[in-house]
Amino acid sequence: MRNNDRIKAFLTLLPSIILVGVFVYGFIGNTFWISLSDWGGVAALAENPEKNYIGFANYIDLFTGFLGGGFRQDLVNAVFYSVMLLIGAIGIGLVLAVLLDNKPRGEAFFRTVFLYPMSLSFIVTGTIWRWMLAPQGGINILPTYVGGNHMSFSWLSSTGAVFEFNWQNLLPIGLYLLSALLIVLGLWSVKRKPGRGLWMLVPGVAIGAAVWLWGDLLPKALFMEEIHGFNTATFGIIMATVWQYSGYTMALYLAGFTGISTELREAAMLDGATTVGYYKHIALPLVKPVTISAVIILSHISLKMFDLIFAMTGPDNAETGHPALNMYLTTFRANDFARGAAIAIILFMIAAMFIIPYMVSSYRQRRTR
Repeated sequence: MRNNDRIKAFLTLLPSIILVGVFVYGFIGNTFWISLSDWGGVAALAENPEKNYIGFANYIDLFTGFLGGGFRQDLVNAVFYSVMLLIGAIGIGLVLAVLLDNKPRGEAFFRTVFLYPMSLSFIVTGTIWRWMLAPQGGINILPTYVGGNHMSFSWLSSTGAVFEFNWQNLLPIGLYLLSALLIVLGLWSVKRKPGRGLWMLVPGVAIGAAVWLWGDLLPKALFMEEIHGFNTATFGIIMATVWQYSGYTMALYLAGFTGISTELREAAMLDGATTVGYYKHIALPLVKPVTISAVIILSHISLKMFDLIFAMTGPDNAETGHPALNMYLTTFRANDFARGAAIAIILFMIAAMFIIPYMVSSYRQRRTR
C-alpha cells in the first residue's frame, strides 16, 4: 500500500518535476554552456550565429582582463550593497519590531506605516529617492529651512571612495580568511569530537601555509594592480534599499515575537528579567531562524538588484554599478551574450553560496524531528 502511495505521489509530481527540470535547470545549464563560447559581436543576432567553444576564457577575462575592470568594481559594489543592506535593514527592522512588540499606543497605525514601503515597486522607490537626493533639492536643501547652508553633496554621482584596496591583494586575503575560518571551526570541532575536526583543521593549516609561502605568485601573474573601494555614490542607493526593506524585516521579527508564548515572557519577568534581558536572552535566541531567513532573503535580493539602480542613476553611472546591471548592458547593449552569460553564472554561484547551506541545514533539521 505504501508503494502505491509513493507511485501516485511521484506521478502527481512528475509534470512539475519535468517543467522545473526543463525551464529552470535546463536553462541554467544552457546559460553555462553559452558562457563557455564566444557568442557575441556584430553577427551575434544572425539567424544561425556561430558559437565556438573557448572554455573559461570569459571568466578569466572578467576577473583578470583589462576590460573586466568595470565588472570587478561592480562586484565590489555588490558586496557593499549586501553588507550595508543586511546591517541596516535587519538592525532597523529589529528595533522597530521590539518597539511594536511592547504594544505602544497606535501600534496598528505604525505597523502599517513601517510596512508600507515594502508594497512599492523598486521603480517607484527609485524615482522617489532620486528626487529626494537630487543635488539641487531634496535632502540637500533641508539645512536651509533652519538657517543653514545648502549642501552640495552628490548623493548619486559622487566619485569619492573609501575602504580602498588593491585588487591584486584580494586573493591572498580571501585565502587567509578561509584558512582562519577552517582552523577556528576545526579547533572547535576537535574539542567536541577529536576525529571529526581534523578534516577542517588540516586543510586550514595547509591553505594558510601555502598562501604564506607562495600566495603572491598567482595574483602577480594574473591580476593587475587596481584600486577598488566603496564608492560614496552608492550610499544613496543603500539608503533607499534599507528604507524599503526595514519594514519587511520588522514584520518577520514581529511574527517571531508574537509566536513566543506570553506565559514564557511573564515567567521571565517574575524571575526578575528586565525588558532588555528578556529580548537578549530569551526572545532573540528563539527567533534565530527568522534572522537566518532574513539574511538569506536580503542577500539574495541585493545580488539581483537591478531596477532600483536603473531608476535612481540610470544604466551608465559607473560609480553605482552592479553585476546584474552589467549583465544587462553586456548582453543586450553590447550583444556579447557569452560574456553576459558568464556574469549570470557568477551571480548564480554567489547566490548558491547563501541558499544551498540554508536548504541543507533546514533539511537536516526536518529529518531530526
